[in-house]
Amino acid sequence: MRKVVLITGASSGIGLALCKRLLEEDDELHLCLACRNMSKAGGTRSALLADHPSAEVSLVRVDVSKLQSVVQAAEEIKKRFQRLDYLYLNAGIMPNPQLNIKAFFSGLFSRNVIHMFSTAEGLLTQNDRVTADGFQEVFETNVFGHFILIRELEPLLCHRDNPSQLIWTSSRNAKKSNFSLEDIQHSKGQEPYSSSKYATDLLNVALNRNFNQKGLYSSVICPGVVLTNLTYGILPPFLWTLLLPVIWLLRFFANAFTLTPHNGAEALVWVFHQKPESLNPLAKYLSATTGFGNNYVKAQKMDVDEDTAEKFYQTLLELEKRVRIAIQKSDQPS
Repeated sequence: MRKVVLITGASSGIGLALCKRLLEEDDELHLCLACRNMSKAGGTRSALLADHPSAEVSLVRVDVSKLQSVVQAAEEIKKRFQRLDYLYLNAGIMPNPQLNIKAFFSGLFSRNVIHMFSTAEGLLTQNDRVTADGFQEVFETNVFGHFILIRELEPLLCHRDNPSQLIWTSSRNAKKSNFSLEDIQHSKGQEPYSSSKYATDLLNVALNRNFNQKGLYSSVICPGVVLTNLTYGILPPFLWTLLLPVIWLLRFFANAFTLTPHNGAEALVWVFHQKPESLNPLAKYLSATTGFGNNYVKAQKMDVDEDTAEKFYQTLLELEKRVRIAIQKSDQPS
């Protein structure tokens, strides 16, 4: 029986690289690409099947920034599959990233230059907005939409005899200082991306605490510094031209510079091969690349508090209750 792998944000970047690499490892998989742009997803599906004709690749439309879309997608998935073996929670946004030029040039000529490039700590701010659902867009897309998807798909994920895995794409930019239980959506701050990624780290811990006994395990990974359309939009083209040689050189001093989506997907693929119960729920698994381009995976203890993780999880459950009432009302005929 084919293993079923569902991947959000599968048509570009890390998600697309993951699809390619998983089929290279096992072309007997059934990949379900969960994407919001179905035209782009269709092209991805055709390209994957051209390289792996024996694989099964299907599509489901989902926009994790719209809860109605998440619920509808989950209903479709439950009609198609009896179980999910892997759910990669990969879709995410960093809207309108703005570079702190002063911090950038200050860090460029300091001892912290490698740390600065590895984590973008203190460098990037984003202009968030409120969605039609009434949430901050980064929080809904990166965290809450995925949380609702997990909740909807629990019947397909929880099997004690044969565990399923949740695998989150987190970031080295996930910083405790940017997250607050009093403002889980980071509506009062300027680094919602960092806050959202720290939130997924917390949620990962809480999910393991509440679902391991039901046969569902969760892990977080970080792809490292990957150059994609998103990162290229942060700086003017001429600055990238100047910086790229420096960034390639930094690989010899820091393993975070994976640079390509293929390399960045290393930890995502590595976790696919592990027994979920053997993984450390308090560790983040990092994609790493040596100066000579060799990929490997390293584990890093997360800066998370289990009590805070549980409080955050309970807050999401309360938020879910309110959301379901609103969705039910909107579904009723007027």
